[in-house]
Amino acid sequence: MTPQQILTRVKAPFATPVIMAGVRTAAVWTIGGATLSTPVGQTSLGNYIFTGLQTENWVSVLFGCIAAAGLALITDLCLGLVETGASERNGKRVVFGIAGLSLGTLAALAPLLSNEAAAYVIGAKSFSEQFILADLMGDRLKAEGAGVTRKDGLGSAIAFRALAHNDIDAYVDYSGTLWRNVIGRTDMPPREEMQAEIVRWMKAERGVTVLGALGFENAYVLAMKRERARAPNVSSLADLARVAPQLTIGDDLEFLGRPEWRSLQNAYGLSFRARRSFNPTMMYHALESGEADVISAFSSDGRIAALDLPVLADPKHAIPSYDALILVAPKRAADARLKRALVPLVGSVSVEAMRAANLMVDGDTDKAPPQEAARALARAVHLQSR
Repeated sequence: MTPQQILTRVKAPFATPVIMAGVRTAAVWTIGGATLSTPVGQTSLGNYIFTGLQTENWVSVLFGCIAAAGLALITDLCLGLVETGASERNGKRVVFGIAGLSLGTLAALAPLLSNEAAAYVIGAKSFSEQFILADLMGDRLKAEGAGVTRKDGLGSAIAFRALAHNDIDAYVDYSGTLWRNVIGRTDMPPREEMQAEIVRWMKAERGVTVLGALGFENAYVLAMKRERARAPNVSSLADLARVAPQLTIGDDLEFLGRPEWRSLQNAYGLSFRARRSFNPTMMYHALESGEADVISAFSSDGRIAALDLPVLADPKHAIPSYDALILVAPKRAADARLKRALVPLVGSVSVEAMRAANLMVDGDTDKAPPQEAARALARAVHLQSR
């Protein structure tokens, strides 16, 4: 036998099952792991999982999980046909397997082939308020006759980078986050000075336009159950520092890695017995169940009032202001239609209206999807879609 015949008739048939078993395992792991691409700005079945977890929409979570599992099984089946067909020299199986993989690849690429050039891409981070505001902005753009697509569940750093690189066209961010995490400033000027410097820096350094502040603040705060705070007489972060070594803090997956936490540590010397990280919605359940004694909550969250949670005072002003700002990508800086749609939002959303909308999504009963909360918010601030 020639070397080529030895390769094709002996070595390849023996090696193919082992090679394909590895490929099948890798494919299934890759499909499962691909759902984690949502926080870095890539659309995947993880969008249903992450959004569903945040809004406690278990149908969405189940759909994402089942669809990912089904896709993995179908891919494994197609690769299995190629494997058995090659080892048994059954050409039909190989053809069916390759055809199935090809159809799946074409279906995945189909959205890239469609004409979406005219659509605006609205970004959102991974919590309910962001979903609501993204829907609100999307509805405004649709009322102007524009197409709208979404990128949800973005991490804080990823959201801004996506905007600065024109991967998304607009999203809402918060002045304190931009000041500390993007610009890298540690000083604490008054709110007006901070916003003015953010507007100047964004335009000069990144080409990003700040359309303006929505009208409410969503600052990080530490909150406790009233009865838990009453016993050790905790009403401020200075009081909390005294008893923190006996308590467990629950955070929102990123708070303890942010500059704000370091500021609190430096200002008050906070050191907790243990840390537990939760999806933002689950933090409140952890407080109720006793899994956490104190949580990193948000000042515009309607659950603070609904659950009667005392917010601990920050007498040293370690946390900066967190006014909600509409940011626009460099390529959309002169976009008249986008400005017509979004500028009316500036200064129109009060913290009370935002808390009510957030509670519609995050409340334990009569939960509404973010789209419905966005429409209710538009009515509350007299900005119904035209």
